[in-house]
Amino acid sequence: MAIVGATGSGKTTIVSLLCRFYDIQRGEILVDGRDVRQWHAAELRRRISIVQQEVFLFSGNISGNIRLGEDAIDDAQVERAARYVNAAPFIERLPQGYAHAVAEGGSTLSAGQRQLLAFARALAFDPEILVLDEATSSIDTETEVLIQDAIAKLMSERTSIVIAHRLSTIRSADQILVMHRGEVRERGRHEELLLQDGIYARLYRLNYGRS
Repeated sequence: MAIVGATGSGKTTIVSLLCRFYDIQRGEILVDGRDVRQWHAAELRRRISIVQQEVFLFSGNISGNIRLGEDAIDDAQVERAARYVNAAPFIERLPQGYAHAVAEGGSTLSAGQRQLLAFARALAFDPEILVLDEATSSIDTETEVLIQDAIAKLMSERTSIVIAHRLSTIRSADQILVMHRGEVRERGRHEELLLQDGIYARLYRLNYGRS
């Protein structure tokens, strides 16, 4: 599923409600048929991995930033996750590989490398639900290809929610929610929404300069 809309339309709020960062006042959000308010917050969040647009890395090493202190994730799982999402090649080129020191915030790594580490982190926790806040930062073409391939792999065989900033990446979404001023105003697949000639169609024309 993809969520689209102008800045401030409520896209991130939906994710916050899903994760119970705060509770909904009206209506309901269901996970496995249960209202999220019936889940213990910690149990619910264990089922969800969020890849933020701005990836935060902690002071430590590469391996530690993937497992995030979770002892149940061993070195083999860390390396397997990194290989799967195309992070292993750049990690293995670092002087100390997975033991390579990372400064807080990951300032010594490129935006693309930080993004790939975030994908490896998400996969290592094997979530039932993946929430991806699509990155908008400028990334070189080669890394962009690796990132798009990693996203496709991450979204395979699990419920995925994409907060989309580029409509080109969500054409194949099973369901697109169009947010406007805090409300879901349209929903459907890409072609259906274009035919409605509403908010989504206008956003699409703005993205591609079509009249």
